[in-house]
Amino acid sequence: MALSHNTLAFTFGMLGNVISFMVFLAPIATFYRIYKKKSTEGFQSLPYLVALFSSMLWLYYAMVKKDAFLLITINSFGCVIEIIYIILYMIYAPRDARNLTLKLFTAMNVGSFALILLVTHFAVHGPLRVQVLGWICVSIAVSVFAAPLSIVAQVVRTKSVEFMPFNLSFTLTLSATMWFGYGLFLKDICIALPNILGFGLGLIQMVLYAIYRNGNEKGKKPAAALKSVVIEIPTSNVIGEEVGEEKEKTEEPPVNACAA
Repeated sequence: MALSHNTLAFTFGMLGNVISFMVFLAPIATFYRIYKKKSTEGFQSLPYLVALFSSMLWLYYAMVKKDAFLLITINSFGCVIEIIYIILYMIYAPRDARNLTLKLFTAMNVGSFALILLVTHFAVHGPLRVQVLGWICVSIAVSVFAAPLSIVAQVVRTKSVEFMPFNLSFTLTLSATMWFGYGLFLKDICIALPNILGFGLGLIQMVLYAIYRNGNEKGKKPAAALKSVVIEIPTSNVIGEEVGEEKEKTEEPPVNACAA
């Protein structure tokens, strides 16, 4: 018996929720280290602020669309966990980093989101509201997906995959695949489209990993390490973040693009 589109959409959406759930939990090791050392050690808050902004937008989109419950579940969790990360960051960050985080949060997560909310709620009505909001989400997802290009360029330049972990690239590619399937069978181009880019970028990263995984890194420890961060669900992306040289390397969080 052939499976219906609704059944397939639910299946891909559930798998996307499971994978994105793990992606959202990835920074726990980083924050446990911050808690133990009572210091943010040069880590930046921007990836977590962007992840929160992305989750907020996709959550709003799913609520307006009304037939994307699986986007609501994962992005609700994403909003909660990212807020917890940001609070912990601000507790242990130095004053300048704390002030910068507060300014970015106010401008992006409060100001920009409030502007989008007001414009789409009062200036746009009916089905057009869903379309406008959906394409706003797509534009944010694409911009987040473009961030890992700096990491890709670094890998080609240095012939080293030190700062592009295979597990992270594979997980994000898998996440993009699930959310693409969800958007495809839900017949929602705004969910499916950015994940095509995410899938393609993930494949490029894994191919580069296969080519350069044996690159000789001896004696080549850069003064500033670029950490991979991903964000977005139903799409997944990676944001580059500069971190000072450390003996013990910690991977940065992933950001899911669609919300997921």
